[in-house]
Amino acid sequence: MNKLRVVVLGAGFGGLELTAMLSEAIADHIELTLIDRNDSFFFGYSKFDVMFGRKTSESVRMAYRNIVKPGVSFRQEIITAIDPQNRLVTTDRGTYEADVLVVALGAEYDPQATPGLTDGGYEFYSFAGAERLRDVISTVTKGHAIVGVTSTPFKCPPAPSEAALLLHDHLTQRGVREACEISLVMPFGIPIPPSPDSSRALLAAFAERGIRFIPNHLVRALDPQRRVAILDDASELPYDLFLGIPKHRVPDVVAASGMTVEGWIPVDRKTLATRYPGVYAVGDVTSVGSPKAGVFAEGAARVVATDLIAQVTGSEPPLPYSGAGSCYVEFGAQRVGRVDVDFFSGPAPTGSFAGPSAALMGEKAYFGSSRRARWFGLV
Repeated sequence: MNKLRVVVLGAGFGGLELTAMLSEAIADHIELTLIDRNDSFFFGYSKFDVMFGRKTSESVRMAYRNIVKPGVSFRQEIITAIDPQNRLVTTDRGTYEADVLVVALGAEYDPQATPGLTDGGYEFYSFAGAERLRDVISTVTKGHAIVGVTSTPFKCPPAPSEAALLLHDHLTQRGVREACEISLVMPFGIPIPPSPDSSRALLAAFAERGIRFIPNHLVRALDPQRRVAILDDASELPYDLFLGIPKHRVPDVVAASGMTVEGWIPVDRKTLATRYPGVYAVGDVTSVGSPKAGVFAEGAARVVATDLIAQVTGSEPPLPYSGAGSCYVEFGAQRVGRVDVDFFSGPAPTGSFAGPSAALMGEKAYFGSSRRARWFGLV
């Protein structure tokens, strides 16, 4: 019997979960090739650990060479072309023909899209950006620090709030907080719109810590000479340190593939199928409408995996993708909250909130360790 040739592009949350599920359920029926240009994976939240000096870069990375699963081959290669019509992928080392192609390449960052950001500020969404900031933040002794969103959509909506709160903790521990101001510029009226309870808790935490929340604005540019951030209404904020959330976009190879509409890959919201037969897309590279965060990519991958397993085994097809997921929110002071959101089950997105606690810190740690074990076999 011919095996189903599955090619998965991108080894993030979506690609890793899809790979694990298919290997566990139908390893004897597939030849799965997982392709990523990087040699290792890290959880998005681990960038804060690196940025604030809590962990080393090496300690938070998980090498893809540890993926040893039946039916699966990992390839560290650079994808140079995607032909969705023929389900053909070209890399710097060869070509791959697929019966099923899953695009899970995520969103990339474009700091150059915001004038002045690369010269006058820092971004902390890339791993390299977090590493650069580790050395900068450790030297701050006074002045105005701004955490600012430059464009929408952006990954992990709670992350800007977390950055402001963790910066407060860091400066407090170093005894320089009273000489510093912290402002947070966000494009929403509240920090996490689908969950008013979590937003209220965050706003209370900001007020308690003296963090200024500036809602309904984006940072459009920085003027490095004058050291001011220019907002979307042309108002200006002076700064000494700018921590930016850069513009997000699809990888160039995805844009060149012809799969995108208005900058992202459109998919069937229930199945994650693209308009090309046998081609799916999951996670941040899509315009499905759920947040750009790893846990939502993981949930989407489960739907695709269940669909493929059903096609091979005749089992029950998946329920429609619900756009549901839980995000852990760092409040600082060794406490973590949790936001549970559901985007598609009802007429409007809904969210509930579990207040910050030490117990949820443990739950977050288990979230990470369970996936390390499942995806990489690491204890």
